[in-house]
Amino acid sequence: MSNSQIAFDPIGTVVDWIDACRQRSLAALIDLYDDAAKVDCCEGGSFRGKSGVERYWLPKLKKPVPGAFAIDALLPEAGGISLDYRDHDGRPVRTHFRFSETGKIISTACGPT
Repeated sequence: MSNSQIAFDPIGTVVDWIDACRQRSLAALIDLYDDAAKVDCCEGGSFRGKSGVERYWLPKLKKPVPGAFAIDALLPEAGGISLDYRDHDGRPVRTHFRFSETGKIISTACGPT
């Protein structure tokens, strides 16, 4: 019997992430993150743990503009996934996702595209 790890689909996880944002489902979004996750904000803030993820995302999911969370590009990159999309205000941003061995998001870092 082998000790094979359960495979996960990082692109599928990012699609689930953007779907949770579109649906304004904070609970579904937080569930995608590891307990020790880190979110580095485009505007300079850094948020740690699921409580930090919640503090970061709660105001952004309340009233997104029409067209928010539209995907522009979704690409694998060394160590994770890069997502170009429209943020809650409709601005283009790029977020880099890194994952734990169990498929949870361990970090996101964003910046302008």
